[in-house]
Amino acid sequence: MKTDIFDKLDIKNYINNLQKLFAREKSVDIGGDIQTHYKLIKQISEYEFKPAKTVTNLDDSLKRLEKKANIGLIYIYEFVKIIEYFDYLKSFNTKNELKQWLDKIIILSNIYDIVAMFDNKGQIKQNKNEDLDAINHEIKILKNKQKEILSYIASKKSISIYMVDRSLYLVHGVQCLMVRGGFSKVIKAKVIDRTAAGFFYILPKEVQNINITLDDTIEEKEQILYQICKDISIKFFENLEFLTYINKEFDRFDHYISRVLFAKSNNSLFILPQHTKNQQLINFKHPALNNPTAIDIKLDKNIIIITGVNAGGKTMLLKSILSAVVLSKHLIPYQCHSSSVIGEFKHIRTVLDDPQDVKNDISTFAGRMLHFSKLLKLQNSLIGVDEIELGTDSDEASALFKVLLDKLEHSNNKIIVTTHHKRLAQLMAKNPQTKLIAAIYDEKNQIPTYKFLDGTIGKSYAFETALRYHIPQYLVQEAIKIYGSDKENLNTLITKSENLQLQKQQQVNNLQDEINKYKKLNQDTTSKHQDMDDELAQEKQKLSQKYHDIIDKLKLISKNSTQANIHQAINEAQKNHKDINRKIFSKKIDFDIGQRVKYGNIKGKIISLKGKKVKILCDSGINMTIDTNKLILYNTPYIKPKKQQIVFNIQKPKTGFVKLDLHGQRADEATANLDKFLSDSLLNGFEQVLVYHGIGEGKLSKVVKEFLCIHPKVVNFSDAPQHLGGYGAKIVEF
Repeated sequence: MKTDIFDKLDIKNYINNLQKLFAREKSVDIGGDIQTHYKLIKQISEYEFKPAKTVTNLDDSLKRLEKKANIGLIYIYEFVKIIEYFDYLKSFNTKNELKQWLDKIIILSNIYDIVAMFDNKGQIKQNKNEDLDAINHEIKILKNKQKEILSYIASKKSISIYMVDRSLYLVHGVQCLMVRGGFSKVIKAKVIDRTAAGFFYILPKEVQNINITLDDTIEEKEQILYQICKDISIKFFENLEFLTYINKEFDRFDHYISRVLFAKSNNSLFILPQHTKNQQLINFKHPALNNPTAIDIKLDKNIIIITGVNAGGKTMLLKSILSAVVLSKHLIPYQCHSSSVIGEFKHIRTVLDDPQDVKNDISTFAGRMLHFSKLLKLQNSLIGVDEIELGTDSDEASALFKVLLDKLEHSNNKIIVTTHHKRLAQLMAKNPQTKLIAAIYDEKNQIPTYKFLDGTIGKSYAFETALRYHIPQYLVQEAIKIYGSDKENLNTLITKSENLQLQKQQQVNNLQDEINKYKKLNQDTTSKHQDMDDELAQEKQKLSQKYHDIIDKLKLISKNSTQANIHQAINEAQKNHKDINRKIFSKKIDFDIGQRVKYGNIKGKIISLKGKKVKILCDSGINMTIDTNKLILYNTPYIKPKKQQIVFNIQKPKTGFVKLDLHGQRADEATANLDKFLSDSLLNGFEQVLVYHGIGEGKLSKVVKEFLCIHPKVVNFSDAPQHLGGYGAKIVEF
């Protein structure tokens, strides 16, 4: 079923390219919890893991072990490769879920002992079995002796005229010579095989006995290897649960690492399906197309109807949406923008082919009805239907399919259909869960643009197509008359609607380009300012160093100078040092009334200027007088909160506070704290502050009032507004 839908959506080759990265053949379906898979894939992508070696399927080997039967050396080595790979993975300093998963795979020492027996070619290493080492040595001696005799025979003059060349050939596992016909006159030998050119591979009599001994020795080696495999199979049976688990987990990791490598190779992203209605596909490129046009579409409705001319790109859009959902469902990466959001669906069903079947005596429309009878049973599924009204009267079909689509939508399905008939789109437009999309066709160049407009019905271009393919114009004109002027006017309105939307979209794109241009300009300006600041800081450091060097030199020459001259030189150096700081870091700013400025964390607008002093109205409503050298320009406009009457509310500056809470304090303690608070506020340039004293019995309120009355800098005080404390607080003005 999965292979079938991959074929229908034209993504089979794309899937095959992923499967080529698998260490062994398997389906692309991972199974299990997709959230867990996604987390592990993202974590694996942070490391440079090498892919696993090719491994054969071991299901039959596990079944043999379960029955206590032996498995061959090649299958034992396949298990060894899997264990070695996990040992390699565990050597990384992994974190989070990936570490937890790999930590669960515990390789026992007796398994490590088996792994240590093999070299990287799957052969038993030397010094791991004495009998095997001895037999391998004997085989080596016999093969060398056989080679020496063959080389000696090949060098004889009596046989040289029959030799094709002096090389030794390995045929059917036996070393031999290649000779021409007539060789039997000079040498007794056994013919092993013949070449296509009529030459003979021969085994001279002198080495036949050695070959028999060699065969016997190799058979003896096989017996030794059989015993080794038997011993290892017994140990594997004792650890069968571990081998079954690690074999399954190997496939799981193989799924992950192959997807990560696949994503890196074609610059694609993983889009995790989400249970949300706000779905969208941004900058998606169908993997089957060369240089495809990127698709942007919002999938925020349950019914999406794609209309337009035949060969206008409707089917491509349908397959693109379905492909993205299918690929996301299997966690297969594809090219799109990271802001894409794909829905989570229980089933994905497609009706893309003409269902007409002569053999089974079923018509196109009957086949459509058969498909829909099965689709009506679905819930929480994605359904894609191409050319929904095939095979019957379009008006009747429109009414029928409206009812069927409404029914599918009520079952919480998302349905995407294509049609070049406008009637169904008109009927479905009344459904608030319907989205209309029109394929834009380039009539001038007679090609699809693969661009689409939301909220409109596409024109079919039937009459234009007929003229293009040489149907006489008078016949087309007659058809237009029969079609009716009202319907043709509708086509004209559709065309105008498309053009207006295209113009609007172009205006939006132009404005976005302007916004992006100014954003870039702002970033460039900020970067240049930062570079200038860095350059100034470096210059200051150089000059500062120069100043300190001068001081050091002065100290050295102090022995030969009078005390007065020394002090004069030091004072001059210090004066130069201050001038350096002033020249480098003093930036003269001409402030004007109405400009927005910032002092620490306080932001506001200049309301008056007097020399080096400026008076600002803070965003919180407080007036402050501050030196100009403590201010910086702040261009961000102030946005007044909608549901807040701000009379007195600013953030805490770097030094000092604009409010004081005296709750729970004794009279003498409150007086001392209030005195210090008012002094600090004056030093910070505050013109208003807020003092909380509470209501209670009124004793603390009385103490505060008395103190404020005699304070020389307090010009007025009053009860605070209700939302700032009411009778339990005072706003104090300096």
